[in-house]
Amino acid sequence: MSESESLDRAEGKPDKKVVRSFTASQEELHMLEALARYHGLSRTSVITSLVRKEFWRIFPQGTPEVQPEPGARVINKESSS
Repeated sequence: MSESESLDRAEGKPDKKVVRSFTASQEELHMLEALARYHGLSRTSVITSLVRKEFWRIFPQGTPEVQPEPGARVINKESSS
């Protein structure tokens, strides 16, 4: 992905969905397929969902490139302990 494509969301442009590839062992693919079946999602949706969940866990206030949606509840990590 080019730098300009990665900035599309930050500039308010619609997200472009692009096919990507990844490397995984046969066991990891079986895990992914099991999760997809369990949740009734596609493998792509499972990966995207897990990435989003982990991103917001680590960066609850977002990053300069990815900001919370308007109206989202943002919890300060320091005050939640």
